Amino acid sequence: MLISVGILFAPAIRFRLHGIFHEKNMPGKFSGEYAVLQTPDGIFLTTPQQSIPVRLPLEFTPEREETARIELTDVTIGINFHWERQENQFFRGSLKIITEDNHLSAINILDIEEYLLSVISSEMKATSSLEFLKAHAVISRSWLIAQCEKSAELKESGKTYLSLQENQEEYIRWYDREDHRNFDVCADDHCQRYQGIHKASTPLVNQAIADTRGEVLCYQHRTCDARFSKCCGGLSEKFENVWESVSHPYLTTIYDGAGAQIPELPAREEEAEKWISSSPDVFCNTSDQRILSEVLNDYDQETHDFFRWEVYYTQQEISALACRKLGIDFGDITDLTPIERGESGRIIRLKVTGSKRSMIIGKELVIRKAFSQTHLYSSAFIIRKEWKDGQLQGFRLKGAGWGHGVGLCQIGAAVMGAKGYTYREILHHYFPKATLEKKY
Repeated sequence: MLISVGILFAPAIRFRLHGIFHEKNMPGKFSGEYAVLQTPDGIFLTTPQQSIPVRLPLEFTPEREETARIELTDVTIGINFHWERQENQFFRGSLKIITEDNHLSAINILDIEEYLLSVISSEMKATSSLEFLKAHAVISRSWLIAQCEKSAELKESGKTYLSLQENQEEYIRWYDREDHRNFDVCADDHCQRYQGIHKASTPLVNQAIADTRGEVLCYQHRTCDARFSKCCGGLSEKFENVWESVSHPYLTTIYDGAGAQIPELPAREEEAEKWISSSPDVFCNTSDQRILSEVLNDYDQETHDFFRWEVYYTQQEISALACRKLGIDFGDITDLTPIERGESGRIIRLKVTGSKRSMIIGKELVIRKAFSQTHLYSSAFIIRKEWKDGQLQGFRLKGAGWGHGVGLCQIGAAVMGAKGYTYREILHHYFPKATLEKKY
């Protein structure tokens, strides 16, 4: 099964072809250093020696796939997160270049199992336990196939996928893969991390992919839209509280502990305060640096205290953030009021009250983006206003977890793997109503 992955979106695409490649509409063989540039005079394919006009799309296909590789320069990873950076990346398969929204897009076309080799090593370290790697291989494969099936259904139906609900009182938006019209998935955190073959080849990852080849999670024989996040904070969240209002029975709230019953759900403020202020005995509540270093890539380890965390903003800071990140001028923000929480305590709808206007915002990622330079760790937080001499000084946010919290909790699953749970047991824990089936 071939898939297409959007790697780079930029005014210019610079790359090196290692090995011999062919382009179906252009004669000759291609190898070495190239750039595709969009100029007022047209689009040009350049080398150190020459520049020739071309028409897009271009698609470079390797003559010998097993030895050829594509090197893309200045690929941005961690887009809009605090670990954002650029690096050169290497890929197998074909390279397609298209125009998209007045920019150029570089798309990698390759086999799904080859893609998973990189995803598993990009999302976490390839030194993780074998059972955890196998569980994540199934999750990542399931999610990708579900997205391809969803896209095909939307295309066949002719329906437009809407992810924004906006009026004078509310701004409700969620972010899913519908942003990608010209490829199946992107290569960054928006979808699944895919950082090329330099993150791929370890014997353990190869074994995890091989042992689970073709295996996916299914519900009523339909591929599950399996999701995952870094740390659920002790309770996972329902799908419909993060994305569109569609209930998936296999993406429900689970307690991330061994054989324990779900505590009183923190959907109300009193319970949320108790839950977020607590330190429950759950899988993802760990400070084991050996496990964390196996799960978290180097730049992920720049994130600390993610199980329970705290940030403080002055009134001026939080007002400026909301204005800049949302494009809404609230004036001086005087109050933040949770209107609706999910079962994990994550805020779904938050009322922002300011001196100029008030509005309800959501869903969880909009809230996370609104009150951070990049993203808050999660929207599961309680709010404390701080005063001095009767004047509002700022807001202290105390939170739980890292990410949206839906589906598999990577830290929790890693701890389960280290404790000796099999990948089937890990999957059953996080997706209790799903079954494991072999697609191919």
